[in-house]
Amino acid sequence: MVQSSTPDVDTYLTEVPDGREVVLARLRELCRVELRGFMEVMAYGVPAYERGGVAEVAFASQKQYISLYIMRGDVRAAFAERPAGQGAGKGCPRFRKPDGVDLDLVRDLLRAAAAPGPVC
Repeated sequence: MVQSSTPDVDTYLTEVPDGREVVLARLRELCRVELRGFMEVMAYGVPAYERGGVAEVAFASQKQYISLYIMRGDVRAAFAERPAGQGAGKGCPRFRKPDGVDLDLVRDLLRAAAAPGPVC
């Protein structure tokens, strides 16, 4: 995972490669809307959303793709059959191009992650 040393999400979004800032701002907006009761922080060098001091969701601009990290095994399992875009890593759909980010999938994942459940 590419980590940033920026102190906050606003700064992180100003430092992403050209062409990604719009979709990353949209991911942030969706997180803020769907993850009520979560706190937005920088964790492990990426924007993350914590509940009770535990990061449950994060997103990142990687070298080759944009990732959405869901730290809930139950949510990942529930969406395993749904296409994630251009690939998937352990716990994260990966989108190779900014215009390939499936915002409907992201919204559904965030809604599922907002429900109480075990964090891995």
